[in-house]
Amino acid sequence: MGLRIHFVVDPHGWCCMGLIVFVWLYNIVIIPKIVLFPHYEEGHIPGVLIIIFYGISMFCLVALVRASITDPGRLPENPKIPHGERELWELCNKCNLMRPKRSHHCSRCGHCVRRMDHHCPWINNCVGEDNHWLFLQLCFYTELLTCYALMFSFCHYYYFLPLRKRDLDLFVIRHELAIMRLAAFMGITMLVGITGLFYTQLIGIITDTTSIEKMSNCCEEISRPRKPWQQTFSEVFGTRWKILWFIPFRQRQPLRVPHHFANHV
Repeated sequence: MGLRIHFVVDPHGWCCMGLIVFVWLYNIVIIPKIVLFPHYEEGHIPGVLIIIFYGISMFCLVALVRASITDPGRLPENPKIPHGERELWELCNKCNLMRPKRSHHCSRCGHCVRRMDHHCPWINNCVGEDNHWLFLQLCFYTELLTCYALMFSFCHYYYFLPLRKRDLDLFVIRHELAIMRLAAFMGITMLVGITGLFYTQLIGIITDTTSIEKMSNCCEEISRPRKPWQQTFSEVFGTRWKILWFIPFRQRQPLRVPHHFANHV
């Protein structure tokens, strides 16, 4: 599967994604400047903690960018229906095109998406079959980065030894308390929101149910056999190698679904 760039023209989505990038930049600049580097220079923390912080930040940014620009599974105007699978396709009543079952028409993007979960303004893109794994990685690394930043903010005031060298001529040092309070507020807000979202996403994958199917109550458990959680996660991430579930730099390949499951999708 080649890399296809998918760009949604939506000012509302641009604003939401811009806010996410601002919060990311704020923490990637402020936390090292006020907490990590000063405590490292005075020997309070090892350098590996700074490397981990920037590593998590990089994974978070890559997952955000790729989830935003990756084609979520947009269906072509004239899809080729494989022979013997016509009963697994249906007609969309909005765009009048054939689509696989469990696809959904996104009113904001204006097209059908395979196994669409929802349209997310925070990445300015739909979350569908081909970028759901990146969205999960984004949730995971955002939560990990937020916890990491909040932990160091707490330790800076209540656990680490006081800093001996402080350059009061720097703006961030003179207004440190206000800046760190803002960082803590954004971090706690982000943590609460992303934890709830990540939890619902994990439950949806375990139960093999999309967010749209939950809201429309069109997914009856009796109509589909329950898959093992390893199978549902492997289908979303495109691999059974669990270590690759955490790598956002790779290309996802569709995973072959066992025949007894495919017939019930």
